Amino acid sequence: MTFNEGLQIDPNRVSGGGGGPGMGGGLALGGGALGIIALIATLLLGGDPGSVLGQFTGADSNSQSGTAGSPDHCKTGADANKYVDCRVVLTVQSLDAVWSTELPKQTNRKYVDPKVALFSGQVNTGCGRASSAVGPFYCPADQTAYFDTSFFQELKDRFGASGGPLAQEYVVAHEFGHHIQNLLGDINRAQRDPKGPESGAVRTELQADCYAGVWAYYADKLPAPGSNTPFLKPLTTNDINDGLSAASAVGDDRIQKASTGRVNPEAWTHGSSEERQKWFLSGYKTGQLEMCDTYNARDLSNPPGLK
Repeated sequence: MTFNEGLQIDPNRVSGGGGGPGMGGGLALGGGALGIIALIATLLLGGDPGSVLGQFTGADSNSQSGTAGSPDHCKTGADANKYVDCRVVLTVQSLDAVWSTELPKQTNRKYVDPKVALFSGQVNTGCGRASSAVGPFYCPADQTAYFDTSFFQELKDRFGASGGPLAQEYVVAHEFGHHIQNLLGDINRAQRDPKGPESGAVRTELQADCYAGVWAYYADKLPAPGSNTPFLKPLTTNDINDGLSAASAVGDDRIQKASTGRVNPEAWTHGSSEERQKWFLSGYKTGQLEMCDTYNARDLSNPPGLK
């Protein structure tokens, strides 16, 4: 999968560093594989999950704190095909274009751009201080998606995800899915029911996967603003498999097995590898938000878009 080379990148669409104060309210969602491992291990060992989620509000004082500057070297789609930070920026622009069109059309709700911040080491957010260990995440309190791009290499090297571009773009689209949930008033459902195979937390994460699939459905069809050219060249089966590999890599069952040697569904917070893949496909095959209603799904292993 590649971006169309001539598309223009707006490097000012993302910022370096935090989007909010150092300590704040609200739980950040969508933490990456490393943060999930820490949370799962704590739950399996009978610990306090709040102590792990405290990573968002008190990172290790000995870890390096840094912010990634605005990617001024990112100019065109060709740069997005070459550099991971440029790929994040152009994916964000693509997400803005898709959701600003489809959210009002499908829900009669206005799309509001989230803020996007690139960081390294630690970052202060409206949800507190976060370290790179938690992976990419979305903070509802400051409506900002945070990315340390080193996570993408970790996703490949440690968890076996494909290194293909759509594997990385899926991660960005997933965090934007949490922003869509925030705009629609659904994001707090995760906190009401925080763990278990049918929990609100799992349903919230699977819906964000589905919304990522909705984006992928339109990203190679909808022209970029001011252009007749879509952001992405036509997606191939290999491209979709790249995205599915990332969804699979961060499934609760796969991470539990790798970190503890056993699977405990009662500790799940994000859903199984198979569920995450299926809900992404439910969005991708239909392009319809109504096919992403995880909260009313009776069987999370059988999304409506795949029936």
